[in-house]
Amino acid sequence: MDGKPTWHKSTYSDGGSNCVEVRGSASGAAVRDTQNRELGHLSVPPAEWTAFLRLTR
Repeated sequence: MDGKPTWHKSTYSDGGSNCVEVRGSASGAAVRDTQNRELGHLSVPPAEWTAFLRLTR
């Protein structure tokens, strides 16, 4: 393994066609659409990712 963060299906995904994948690291997080991986991802800095998680729990 190369030590790079790996993508995993978000626990917030509904299990159907509305799924996202998340990859976390010390530099923040990245989020992408499972069905459209080739379109890229959104990068989110650590503080904003933490704030997002607090609001969605």
